[in-house]
Amino acid sequence: MTGSQDDRRIVSSRHLAEGEGWEVSEYEFGLIIAYNAFSRWMTRCMTAAGQPELNPLDILILHNVNHRDREKRLSDICFLLNIEDTHTVNYALRKLLKAGLVISEKRGKEVFYSTSPTGADLCRAYRDVRRQCLLEAVGPTDFKGSELREIARSLRTLSGQYDQASRAAASL
Repeated sequence: MTGSQDDRRIVSSRHLAEGEGWEVSEYEFGLIIAYNAFSRWMTRCMTAAGQPELNPLDILILHNVNHRDREKRLSDICFLLNIEDTHTVNYALRKLLKAGLVISEKRGKEVFYSTSPTGADLCRAYRDVRRQCLLEAVGPTDFKGSELREIARSLRTLSGQYDQASRAAASL
């Protein structure tokens, strides 16, 4: 076998992986392919659940609005999903309103969103397709529940580092 394990690192942009940047570049490439696979999965799962017109952001927002069966404001949705561009979330909410999947209620200057009965039914159908196609058909991952929780914690921690780096880049 020629070359060491370090010679076979998988990155999407070698020019960003020089010197001390290898590990971060490997991580970023993993994020890229995981995000794209997850986005593809969400849209296909939602199509199987009966709603082929929704894109990944629409789906994330619908599930967030449905979360814990509590009303959400635009700012709540953006905060929880860590989305800075409120216009894209607002556009998705308008699309979900038009599709009859969410309802809104204006109270003073605030607008509160919740899932309609149709939207809640769609979230349940998505959950059923997810169970059938992802959890049962694919089977368990090589990770234990505690390991998946640790990965999720690490991703949240790293997202904070990227947020801080974003603020630093904005000040340049």
